[in-house]
Amino acid sequence: MRPDNSGSLSGAAAFSTEERDAVYKAILTRRDVRSEFLPDPIPDDVIIRLLSAAHHAPSVGFMQPWNFILVRDQQVKEAVWQAFDYANREAGEMFQGERQQLYRSLKLEGIRAAPLSICVTCDPNRCGDVVLGRTHNPRMDSYSTVCAVQNLWLAARAEGVGVGWVSIFHESDIKRILGVPERVEIVAWLCVGYVDQLYQQPELAVKGWRQRLPLEELVFMDLWGNSTE
Repeated sequence: MRPDNSGSLSGAAAFSTEERDAVYKAILTRRDVRSEFLPDPIPDDVIIRLLSAAHHAPSVGFMQPWNFILVRDQQVKEAVWQAFDYANREAGEMFQGERQQLYRSLKLEGIRAAPLSICVTCDPNRCGDVVLGRTHNPRMDSYSTVCAVQNLWLAARAEGVGVGWVSIFHESDIKRILGVPERVEIVAWLCVGYVDQLYQQPELAVKGWRQRLPLEELVFMDLWGNSTE
């Protein structure tokens, strides 16, 4: 592949205060949406902006391993919901006592409510067997695809679009429903739709599942376990 010589370096000054605040607002107010979806369809130009944001994510070796399957068909979404429901009942059996009761009370998806779903996949063969940056960590293609998911999510927040990440399913079931090749990994099933309200804090914190950990407990200096103080 020939190099692209059209690019050049440009300035990298900090954003204006307003631009910077907008970026942090998107990060800090992003939520995993399950129950707040509106039925309004998302215009095609908005979808293209979201996918473009995802496609501009960083990727190791610039391999861009992602694909995006847009799902609007209700029968397809119903089949995926059935796969979720089966796995979710399995998951409920993995918890005990009050934890199990709380788990079963949580709504963990919006597959049928959201007007659009996006299945984000990762093709490990996109750049062949030997990929720059993946030579010693074969998971870097998956990690790159997660960056695309995050880009899409933050762009969606800026557009007033909610996103919910569904991960409770057997991958083989979703591959069968969507006809995804065996070699391709399903990284995320995203429920996508407009919202007019969001939780001020993550829903799992509001519902008492877990609380945000203090940042200072997660930061070390130079060596594992070294306090920054």
